[in-house]
Amino acid sequence: MEKYKLFDAEHKFVSLIWENEPVNSTELVRLCLEKLGWKKSTTYTVLRKLSERGILRNEDAVVTSLVKREEVQKYESETLIEKAFNGSLPQFLTAFLDGKRLTSKDAAALKTIIEKSIK
Repeated sequence: MEKYKLFDAEHKFVSLIWENEPVNSTELVRLCLEKLGWKKSTTYTVLRKLSERGILRNEDAVVTSLVKREEVQKYESETLIEKAFNGSLPQFLTAFLDGKRLTSKDAAALKTIIEKSIK
């Protein structure tokens, strides 16, 4: 599971790749300079590290992700709930929704998700 842990800068970098993949490494350098303010060396260092961790692939100067955005989101949300709310989804939802109003559409979607998750 640690494979999916991304630090903030790594997450921004991988998000650029998810939004543009497959992306030529030269284009990736341009995107990173434009969006993140990174130099070419920084881009290639982070690319190499994430490739070594099995998150990205750089083959024939074409960069693709090996991990889906949804996998990272799942890991990050589970980690947050475990760390901040002692694993309690109801505590998380109570804190998250405190003072907020749900639309009927959002409430129906959440109800459907919960019903599908009941064992």
